[in-house]
Amino acid sequence: MAQGFRPNKLGDQIRAEISDMLAREVHDPGIGFITITRVSLTADLQIARVYYTTMATDAARKDTARAIQRATPFLRHQLAGRLRLRRVPELEFRFDQTVEQHDRIERIIHEIHEEDAARRQDAPEPAAPDEAPHDDEPTEGD
Repeated sequence: MAQGFRPNKLGDQIRAEISDMLAREVHDPGIGFITITRVSLTADLQIARVYYTTMATDAARKDTARAIQRATPFLRHQLAGRLRLRRVPELEFRFDQTVEQHDRIERIIHEIHEEDAARRQDAPEPAAPDEAPHDDEPTEGD
């Protein structure tokens, strides 16, 4: 991934423009509801990897990927008119699995907490130790 301010700024601009175009100008029903999560650019700014998520089933996700591939030339052409660049980067769309991985980790943590709570309920209460007099309390014979 490219380092520095320019690639980050350009990636943010591309993400915002593509999000706007998908919401307002691309009318392919196969795309459905998607969210552009991030855009990373190669060091030479020639390739933009556009990561997206969708809350659809696996079959619908594949349809979305095909619809995005069909829309890619249109999106790149529109970016050329919106961004002031000598050369608009090639667009590579990739499904962003970080959201799914995050959800999976959250489910595992939740299950561990539930198992821990169940173990605490099933475990017998430890017996309370006999209370011994404290040093500051007077004892008999003082």
